[in-house]
Amino acid sequence: MSFLFNTYPLARSALFSLDAEAAHELTLTSLQKAYDCSLTRRLMTSQPEKPCSLMGLSFRNPVGLAAGLDKNGAHIDALGQLGFGFVEVGTVTPKPQPGNPKPRMFRLPRADALINRLGFNNQGLDTFIANVQSSQWRSHGGILGLNIGKNAATPIEHAVDDYLLGLEGVYPHADYVTVNISSPNTQNLRALQGHDELAALLLPLQEKRKALADRHGRNVPMVVKIAPDLSTEQIDIIADLLPRYGVDGVIATNTTLSREAVQGLPHANEAGGLSGPPVHELSLKVIARLRQQLGESFAIIGVGGVLSGKQAREKISAGANAIQLYTGLIYRGPALIAECVNAMK
Repeated sequence: MSFLFNTYPLARSALFSLDAEAAHELTLTSLQKAYDCSLTRRLMTSQPEKPCSLMGLSFRNPVGLAAGLDKNGAHIDALGQLGFGFVEVGTVTPKPQPGNPKPRMFRLPRADALINRLGFNNQGLDTFIANVQSSQWRSHGGILGLNIGKNAATPIEHAVDDYLLGLEGVYPHADYVTVNISSPNTQNLRALQGHDELAALLLPLQEKRKALADRHGRNVPMVVKIAPDLSTEQIDIIADLLPRYGVDGVIATNTTLSREAVQGLPHANEAGGLSGPPVHELSLKVIARLRQQLGESFAIIGVGGVLSGKQAREKISAGANAIQLYTGLIYRGPALIAECVNAMK
């Protein structure tokens, strides 16, 4: 295990003394500086191997970085160096936006959890694409997912316009594109998971993707990221619509609005999406139902509350083909990546 991985528990103590969002930015800045130095970059290197194929893509291993950690795609190479089989960045919106007022990220250490109401804060599509183009991750064999959303100021009835702009912008630079319709921090966004709303979104996206495939001579898989707070009926509706409109996979799940598992903890009543172990069981139920409805061949990426190799295995056992990490990485550090890969062998 590298020096960086062994020292993370000490670094975490210092980081957790800071405001959560400030610690987030400091971590990314420090990681980037370590990557930019050739000596420390060699110390960072850890690439656990468990090759797998999904959506026609070849992954070094089935453990990825979830969207949200690197919203602007500015640290793709540094994050990939930690040992991920795939990296997903964003969510990006067509226009830059500041997100919700601060403070907007809160730790719940007794639950190894986070609450965030960031609100798709990002520098916009042009900066995002420039950052992606400057990265070397894909040229070195890494799989890159680009996650798109809508601007907060765009009325929900015109959301499709933003998603079409996002799809067209990121398509040439992505190994797969994620359509994020499940963040709880953009008003009315989750309404797009309803039957009529989802069908009205996916049809033009399907048509746009066909045109882009013809233009660029390659078919880029498209996946949809859904919420954990769905009824069985809602999950079944989504499972019916995704293959019907040519969607290649589903990411299950985003953060939850439920506070049942963290009642009484400091910050538990903050508005926003809860991530970490409280989401794990909710995610497992969604994954299991999706697999039951979608059959064995449809791609499912499990995310939400993985803080151990055991939980990674549980995601796979529930029906996921691959997993993603976010909050677990904050609490456990980079050693969690190899632990999850090894647990899935």
